[in-house]
Order: sequence, then C-alpha cells, then structure tokens
Amino acid sequence: MGGHHLILGTLNDFLTGETLEDSHDERYRQKLARLLVENKGYSKDEIKSRCALPVKAGSHRAIIKVDFKIVLSDRTCMIVKYGPGSLVTRQRPVLAASRLLESYQIPIAVVTNGEDADVMDGSSGKVIYSGLEAIPSKTQLLQYVAYTDFAPIPAKRAEMESRIVYAFEIDGACPCDDTLCRLE
Repeated sequence: MGGHHLILGTLNDFLTGETLEDSHDERYRQKLARLLVENKGYSKDEIKSRCALPVKAGSHRAIIKVDFKIVLSDRTCMIVKYGPGSLVTRQRPVLAASRLLESYQIPIAVVTNGEDADVMDGSSGKVIYSGLEAIPSKTQLLQYVAYTDFAPIPAKRAEMESRIVYAFEIDGACPCDDTLCRLE
C-alpha cells in the first residue's frame, strides 16, 4: 500500500491497457480518459497520459505528472490535470504547466476534479468555459488552435512558471504523497 491513497485493488488503464492501482483518484482519471475518447472524439493515440514534467525552484527539483496531453498534428494543443477538491486553487499551477510541458504555450489548459472543470486559455490564463461538458471536443480544439501561434516561452518566464508549479505542487504536498518525485 503506497502513500496516502486508499488502494482498492487494480484496474486496467482505459488508454494503454496497463494495470494500475485502483484508487478514487485513478477512477476519476479513467472517467476523464473515457470522456475524451467516447464523448469528445479524440483517438487514444492522440492522448498521452501521465506525462512527466520536471520542475525546479532554485536548487530544488522534482517531477510531477500532467494527467493528459492532447497532441494533434504533432503539437500539444491541450493539457488536462486532475486534482480533488477546489478548482480555483489548482488553476495557476495548471496554467504554469501549460507553459512548461512544451517549449511553446499550449493553447488550452483544463483543471478538473472529475465532477467539474475549468477550461483556460493558455495565453491569457482566463477561464473561458466551465463544466466537464465544456472541455473542447477534437473538432472544437482544432478550430481553436487554427488561430493560435504556439508562441515560444522565454527562458526567464519558464523559470518563473517552474517555481509556481513547484510551490503549489511540491511545497504544498503531503510528505507521504508518492505520486510526486522529489529530486532534492
């Protein structure tokens, strides 16, 4: 039994078929994966799961996971990050992750607790839609990114965004959380 999550056995990952520990959080992630494929029109190949994101703040380093990234025409167009509880407190670190996972600004960043979602414009950081049903479909995302320039993120900006992710996701994490990898 690992970390602070109640392990309910195992389950098969909807996207990869891999055997994973069954927890309440993982059940929500699986629900989101099904939503993206069955309701939003993405193929399993267009969804990359459990994407490692290295972050640092000064000499402190860690790796967090971004639950899903949607890759269309060889570009990451949207990320989805799950976290239980309040969405408002998770918006800023997910926005920062949208500026770090690639060398360019990912156009759409979604934060969800599995029951609700906030869809943010990556460039402005504004919540543009709310609700699970508002997560863009493949068709909607393709229309949205058709007018996106995928602007590169300057090094200084990336450094600041990395500190934000570290502060929210690592500094604020429970010491027994085994879903994070501290490299200090």
